[in-house]
Amino acid sequence: MTLHLWCERAWLGGDGVEHGVVLEIEGELVSSVTTGVSACPSDAAKREGVTLPGFVNAHSHVFHRALRGRTQHGAGSFWTWRAQMYDLASRLDPDSLHALARATYAEMALAGITTVTEFHYLHHDTGGRRYADPNAMGHAVVAGAEDVGLRLLLVDACYLEGGIGRPLEGVQLRFGDGTAAAWAERVDAIEARGHARVGAAIHSVRAVTPDAMEHVVEWAGSHFAPLHAHVSEQPAENAACFDAYGMSPTQVLHEAGALGDRFTAVHAIHVSDDDIGLLRGSTVCVCPTTERDLADGIAPSGRLRDGGVNLAVGSDSNAVVDLLEEARAIELDTRLESGERGTHSAVELLRAATGGAGIVVGEPADLVTIGTDSVRLAGAPVDLLGALVFAASAADVTHVMVGGREIERDPESVAIDLDRAVRALWAES
Repeated sequence: MTLHLWCERAWLGGDGVEHGVVLEIEGELVSSVTTGVSACPSDAAKREGVTLPGFVNAHSHVFHRALRGRTQHGAGSFWTWRAQMYDLASRLDPDSLHALARATYAEMALAGITTVTEFHYLHHDTGGRRYADPNAMGHAVVAGAEDVGLRLLLVDACYLEGGIGRPLEGVQLRFGDGTAAAWAERVDAIEARGHARVGAAIHSVRAVTPDAMEHVVEWAGSHFAPLHAHVSEQPAENAACFDAYGMSPTQVLHEAGALGDRFTAVHAIHVSDDDIGLLRGSTVCVCPTTERDLADGIAPSGRLRDGGVNLAVGSDSNAVVDLLEEARAIELDTRLESGERGTHSAVELLRAATGGAGIVVGEPADLVTIGTDSVRLAGAPVDLLGALVFAASAADVTHVMVGGREIERDPESVAIDLDRAVRALWAES
């Protein structure tokens, strides 16, 4: 099946937008791109505004969405927030996780996200008991993304310790498989349906020993799968790692063979220049709205970029679902810390948010169109990229397409589904 889209403006990877762009879509792929077409052809669907590659959410914990607005009282830190997150984790089962995932992924679709990487560690029933399907929770997440039509990378996290040298306890027992070998056996049985695929994760140096890390790295390599890990999110994590191993989390992961072009470090806030040197060629996923919410700190994005590290963005705890906000926060938070403007260009930030370099022939027709008629973009210049990145929001998204298929979601219905899914977990009417 062939589909034609006429885009008033589109970003094809350059420093500005192109006007009058016709995209030909064959099956799931962009098959041709024609510029300078001033009027919409009769056989084409019209897209007013600016059309971009779909946003790529490189790090999500979908069940954290049920914490939104419920952790914003009193003083505390990442560690007090984690206790509240554990309370939520104790309440979920496959049915409630599916309902929450479906509704949250629908919210992401409304925000122009076409691909989400789910960092999945809530595996088992209370007390660590296995469900009849050992991957019931993972399959609930896969089904949620399939229901909405999003691409999903389920990075299943190995989680074996409750802190360096400490056994799992309490709700943490739901996260663990006992050994890295048992983790690998379970992950091999995950059924990736639709647009889903499976990757691997080392939760953190707090949760996986160096020896166990090597097993996860081996699994990822043998499956040619992406490998992710939380890295240096908190100073306390670094301190515990140095006390136990005499090196930083990045150095521990390097010794285990984890780093490379298939590796993504999430956060990497408290990293040294030596760490950045080791991360060269890897990706760092920055999650500014969560990192500021949890008082984590600001990632050294400029030093990472200059050190040859690729940048991506994620919604992480889903306290906010807006990848334009995540992207611009990389630059704006850097300005607050450095006192200087312009470390990152709009194009660079847009590439971090879309995971690529514009709309390209031969790539999947995963597209988002952003309307330019809202108050946020009124008076914007002809070259819209700066305005899009630094002023537009998820509310400006008008159309979303995954693999050539329009994703249609009614905001009111999504809000009702989210409200129902979240309130059920907290036993609220």
